[in-house]
Amino acid sequence: MTRGYDAVRIDAYPHLVSADPTHEWTLPPAFEASEWGAPTTCHVEVFPALTEFITACADRDVAVALSSWFREDTTNVRRGIHQPADLASVWIETLDSIADTGLLDTVAWVDLCNEFPLSMWAPYFNNPDDDHHTRRRAPAARRWITESIASVRSAYPEQAYCFSETAGPGKSWGREPEPEMDLIDTHLWLMNTSDFFDWSHDIDSAEHYEWIEKQGQRRYEANPSRWHSTLEAEIDAAAEWSRTIGLPLTTTESWALIHYKDWPGLNWDWIKELCAVGTQKAAETGRWAAISTSNFCGPQFRGMWNDVEWHQTQTAAIKNATIEV
Repeated sequence: MTRGYDAVRIDAYPHLVSADPTHEWTLPPAFEASEWGAPTTCHVEVFPALTEFITACADRDVAVALSSWFREDTTNVRRGIHQPADLASVWIETLDSIADTGLLDTVAWVDLCNEFPLSMWAPYFNNPDDDHHTRRRAPAARRWITESIASVRSAYPEQAYCFSETAGPGKSWGREPEPEMDLIDTHLWLMNTSDFFDWSHDIDSAEHYEWIEKQGQRRYEANPSRWHSTLEAEIDAAAEWSRTIGLPLTTTESWALIHYKDWPGLNWDWIKELCAVGTQKAAETGRWAAISTSNFCGPQFRGMWNDVEWHQTQTAAIKNATIEV
């Protein structure tokens, strides 16, 4: 609240809710070097924690966007999803539980799967062990999106729905969106929409942070105006696509790098500078209904989180923007 944020996006663990909402699930860490989640095995009891959290948000006028990374647990419950109807079912059961506590008005939208159809988050659609992965624009992927949203909408017609996605190389802003989508939650970073990053190593690795320290940070500082212009052009292209298709944009993961953290030799100044450019440009377009200021809006990223004034400046720009949608 101090930093000016009025919405959060969380993992509702719908597959775990559907299997047993009060069971203690054991989740191995999803990342090795990054700090987006617990670095060791953790234990999760989704209920009543989920509704308690949404209640706390409602009490503070903070909207909640629901999503899921379909985290692996030790029993691999997520692999019980085999078809769009199964995906819809786990979400309907989750929304049933939220509705029972009278909290649906606090839900901003429902993102049925984070960055679908990436195999890490949608292994029920793209098997991580297969070399061939079906892309989002393929008919099979579009069918999953359309059918699963339609099924959930039949139970909860007042909610807004989407499947979030990544922007990036080879992905056209000009494509026709899936018919049931109410908004486009595009995750847009400089590093995946330009040649800033060479993609020669795993971004969830110590090697990645060493590359940033030795090359990435200097690469940016050698010509910041180039990277600002590149990011702004990508944002403009997304905004124009939004106008053409008539759907609002949201960006809940953004604008500089996907992974960064407090690390020897790294500073946050250039990340904050680039994220400010992205945040303010997106706000100026009028096409974004919700904007994250970076990938690092959490207290574990101390160098970003502790700069309260920076956050207040960005959230003020978002709130003061005129929205077309």
